[in-house]
Amino acid sequence: MENYNVQYGIDELVEKLFTWKEKRIALVTNDAAKTSSGLSSRMALVENGYNITTLFSPEHGINTKGEDGVLQHNATDILTGLPVISLYGERLAPTEDDLQDIDIVLFDMPDIGCRFYTYLWTMTHVMEACATFKKKLIILDRPNPIGASLEKAEGPMLDEVNCSSFLGRWSIPVKHSCTLGELANYFAATKISGLDLEIIKVKNYHRYYTAANDFSFVPTSPAMPDIHTALFYPGMGLLEGVNVDEGRATETPFRICGAPWIAMDVLQNELQEQLPAVKVKGVRYRPTVGLYKNELCKGVELSIADEKLFNAVQTGIIVLQSLYKLYPEQLTERLYKTNINPSGKRHLDLLLGVKDAFAEIQTGKVFVTDLKNEWINTMSNYLMY
Repeated sequence: MENYNVQYGIDELVEKLFTWKEKRIALVTNDAAKTSSGLSSRMALVENGYNITTLFSPEHGINTKGEDGVLQHNATDILTGLPVISLYGERLAPTEDDLQDIDIVLFDMPDIGCRFYTYLWTMTHVMEACATFKKKLIILDRPNPIGASLEKAEGPMLDEVNCSSFLGRWSIPVKHSCTLGELANYFAATKISGLDLEIIKVKNYHRYYTAANDFSFVPTSPAMPDIHTALFYPGMGLLEGVNVDEGRATETPFRICGAPWIAMDVLQNELQEQLPAVKVKGVRYRPTVGLYKNELCKGVELSIADEKLFNAVQTGIIVLQSLYKLYPEQLTERLYKTNINPSGKRHLDLLLGVKDAFAEIQTGKVFVTDLKNEWINTMSNYLMY
């Protein structure tokens, strides 16, 4: 891995060897959690004498290879030999039994900066369990790979009354521009009382840093292979809610989209006119998974042309609205069945955090993604960088 100056929370634990390392520790983690030098976090802790007795894993499993939305079973970790309890199985939070013989819970997991990426919400369930069962929680913070400049955060904010789910429990922006440690601070103050929380900060970190330039990106799940996908995901991830292929199992997931009924040149021209910060290229491809498995799809591939002007969520909404404008008869909502939403209904609502989102797109509603100073003001007391 390239040698950057940014030091993660995990690095401090490895360097300092805290006095509590011999206590009974549970670690919430996966294979994407590495030290800044690229070593597995859990191996680094075990090898440095931390008494890890149990591992908890999120969606996609401890190895990050599980498919999107697929239930993950308990397992044994091949790296450490430790038991792995799935927090994306029949339950989403540790039980009292799970934590009975635990003194401290560590959380070390990368996020990708998007509200509907579920590792964040696994953290909140762990926070609640630690508060309920009186266990200390230590979060090893990490940089936000797509940037933490709060003025670049994008809404809409989540409608908690109508759209709360494991894709977004509480009202934060789609692109939140925070670290998980900062969001933990916020939730501990506003949603979860009685939690003994400590956060180990990232060092040598600035909010404008991204994994495109300033620290390494580690793939966090099968469809999150690189920083280019992560930068588009808060907007293009919305395509899961409609009957358009979003590029899973291709080399450019969430940067290409297509369907058999799309006229490639027409969509390319429409989007290039609507998206000045994005380069739009026409593509033909055959998905190997999903709605149009093995069918010839025509569509577009997106790349960032102007980093300063690029807004991910706005881009995704414009793609959806353009698809409806061009193909009002063909574009429909998609049922997207997952472990936490077996019916697959209302997936677009849950992603965007807006009730009747598809109907709103059909009517041409202007979704306000620019939060002005609202989110900056909300988070001002909880920021660490």
